[in-house]
Parts: sequence; C-alpha cells; structure tokens
Amino acid sequence: MFFGLKKLVGGLLMPLPLLLLLMAAGILLLWFSRWHKSGKILVSLSWALLLLLSLQPVADRLLLPLESRYPTWNGSEKVDFIVVLGGGYTFNPDWAPSSNLIGNSLPRVAEGVRQWRRNPQATMIFTGAAAGQNPVSNAQVAASVALSLGVPPDHIQVLDRPKDTEQEARAVRGVVDQRPFLLVTSANHMARALNFFHAAGLTPLAAPANQLAIASPLNWWERAIPSPLWLSHSDRVVYETLGQAWQWLKGGDAPSAEPGQ
Repeated sequence: MFFGLKKLVGGLLMPLPLLLLLMAAGILLLWFSRWHKSGKILVSLSWALLLLLSLQPVADRLLLPLESRYPTWNGSEKVDFIVVLGGGYTFNPDWAPSSNLIGNSLPRVAEGVRQWRRNPQATMIFTGAAAGQNPVSNAQVAASVALSLGVPPDHIQVLDRPKDTEQEARAVRGVVDQRPFLLVTSANHMARALNFFHAAGLTPLAAPANQLAIASPLNWWERAIPSPLWLSHSDRVVYETLGQAWQWLKGGDAPSAEPGQ
C-alpha cells in the first residue's frame, strides 16, 4: 500500500503531470473565479516551464551532472558477478524478448551483456519484482533478453522479489557477499544506487548504462524545437532528485565511492 502511494505521489510530482495540474488550476481560476490575474500567472508560468524543460540545451544541462560522475566501465579487473538492476518492462510473449523492456531497461541489459562478454566467467544477476498484473517479473524478462543474446542459462541468476533499489541491494548482498561485482544501472541513477549498495555493506564497481545527456553536436533545429524526448530527460532529473531527497530523509544515504573504486 505504501509502495503504491509513494509511486503515485512521485508520479504526480513529475514535470508533465505537475505542470498540467498547475495549468488546470490556472484555467479554473480564469473561468470560475475573480482571481483572473492569479490564473494568468499560473497558466503562463506553467507553459514557460514546460517549454524550457522540453528544450535540449536546458534538459541536458540539468541532466549532465547526474550522469558524468561515473565513466563507462572498461576496466580490466575480473569480477564474479554482474548485477543489472530492474527498470521499466511489460510482458507480451508474442513480442521479441527485447521489446518487453521499456525505457531504461534495455540499455542496462545490453551493457550488462557487454560486460559479461568481457568477463565470461561471471554470473549475471537480474533484479526486479513483478509489476501490476504481469505474470512474469522484471528480472525474468531481463534474463530472457540476456539468454536471447547468447548468455548461457548457468551464468544467469534471477532475484525477482525486490521492488526498489534498496531492496535490490539487500537481496544482492545475500548472493555476492564480499566478492567483486559490477553494478549496472542507468548513469543518472548510479549515485543513488551506490548509496544503497554501500549502506548494505557492499562495494560494487560502477558500470553505468543508458547515458542520455547529449554533449556532442546536434542539428540546430534539434536544439531549438521542443520535444517529448528532451522533456523525458528533464523528467529523469526530477525523478532522481526526489529519490535522493527521500533517501536522505530515510537516512539511507552513504558516501559514494570515487569512480572506479
């Protein structure tokens, strides 16, 4: 019950629903009250924020600090495990396996498989419980994609009970103990994930995936025209900021290791 409430409140605080709610409040004030000036301010401010957060220079400038702390892992150190954290998914048996991974999940699995090919002696651990009415868990769907990409079944382990990153860290601790492992998650999520894993007494090596903030050249119109793609980047900034605030309030924050340590 609390988990669902947390997701609901967090979802409503994302840029698009929050700004739409503010616009709706402004429209109500314009139509059904005498507070026309307040209504105009709300609508105008919400529109301006939605525009700015949908522009690439703004969205990626906000996102880049979250993603730039931990570089892509290309170290030579051998590891016993590669832990791939769960993300968005669905399950349709008629689709190609990778089509069931939504948003951040597929890049995480792809990077996990790349790291496994560099460490073929390692076991890949996939985490994530079943969501909604899905008959298959997040971890099982991700594992099926790894199998389809050539990872042998005896090199895959599924932890399908954890519902969030804190629970994932505790579940992984019961498997890896103090053996070396890579932690694969989205670059913007890595700092918060490492805090949970350090708090669980583990010392993972950060292997970020799914970098989104673009610092390389783009066509001028891609930078100038608002897009839902750039808005989704702003969405990640808000999501991780809220997550870090909640982590701090719960006392789950622990100093993150330096990159590569």
